[in-house]
Amino acid sequence: MAAIGTIAASGGVNTPAAARVDWIDYAKGICIVMVVMMHSVLGVELAAGETGFMHVLVAFAKPFRMPDFFLISGLFLPLVIDRDWRTYLDRKVVHFAYFYVVWVTIQFGFKAPAFAAQTGWRDVGLLYLESFIEPFGTLWFIYLLPIFFVVTKLTRRFPPLAIWLIAAALETARITTGWTAIDEFCSRFVYFYSGYLFAPYVFALSDRARSQPPLALAALAIWALVNAGLVETGASEWKIVSLVLGFAGACAIITMGTLLARPQWLNFFRFCGEHSIVIYLAFFLPMAATRTLLLRTGIIPDIGTVSLIVTIVGVVGSLAIWQLALRLGADFLFERPDAFWISPKKAGPALQAAE
Repeated sequence: MAAIGTIAASGGVNTPAAARVDWIDYAKGICIVMVVMMHSVLGVELAAGETGFMHVLVAFAKPFRMPDFFLISGLFLPLVIDRDWRTYLDRKVVHFAYFYVVWVTIQFGFKAPAFAAQTGWRDVGLLYLESFIEPFGTLWFIYLLPIFFVVTKLTRRFPPLAIWLIAAALETARITTGWTAIDEFCSRFVYFYSGYLFAPYVFALSDRARSQPPLALAALAIWALVNAGLVETGASEWKIVSLVLGFAGACAIITMGTLLARPQWLNFFRFCGEHSIVIYLAFFLPMAATRTLLLRTGIIPDIGTVSLIVTIVGVVGSLAIWQLALRLGADFLFERPDAFWISPKKAGPALQAAE
């Protein structure tokens, strides 16, 4: 299951939606590992009250980590945006809503006793209800994606350039209301809409990187130096600069994915990309458990090493939970049951998410 479906290699957006694009899986794999790394590292450092060597990697990835994920999520929307509303809502809203409800309940179940100890069970119940308005914990990404899908379909008759300019202005405005859905929509919609609007150019970029690896590697080296320098000086947080770095980083990850896909290196990232939502939904549990164990026992004194281990366990542990769920018949955790489809179920692999 993936945040979006991916279609066969190097063919572009008109390729039949039966297979997968290899470089997109690599790119998503890199992104989801960076997401787990960010939550793991910052969680460890917050609990320990100090930073480690992994903090540098998290800071380096901040400008492009989520922009790339959202841009990729919009790439194949041109193929399906004109579907009837019932089918569209089923694939793009109900699909993610189902997993949000299931996993927010699971996450809440683990955290509820700690909340209750602080505020009482009545407030815990209200907090759970609030999670359907204010995205809970790590799940804000799949809360926001359906909103992006719906807004893009509703505005498809408007001039695309006008929509893009408004989205870019919202990112630059740095809107802060305190509500995650509103603030993240303003910050991220421009990347999702760009994936939808500029998909042919993204595929062209990948084709260019595939055909000219030396040039692609040189461009990546320059990007890495510039991104690192701007992060180090704090300029990466400046208005306009953050927008440019978001797109530059997204292009860089796409290029990396293409270069890795060409010789089929580091297939672990490809596998993670193919199952990015599996990792996204389940990593919180092995991550939190490993962090608590390592920090309480103090068996490993170096915070950077602890952060690295927690990151690895978060990724591998989530995939282990997925496999265990399948073997125990708990498929509903990662596969939407027939009862929760509002349009005819499409044919395809069980863990292939909506296009």
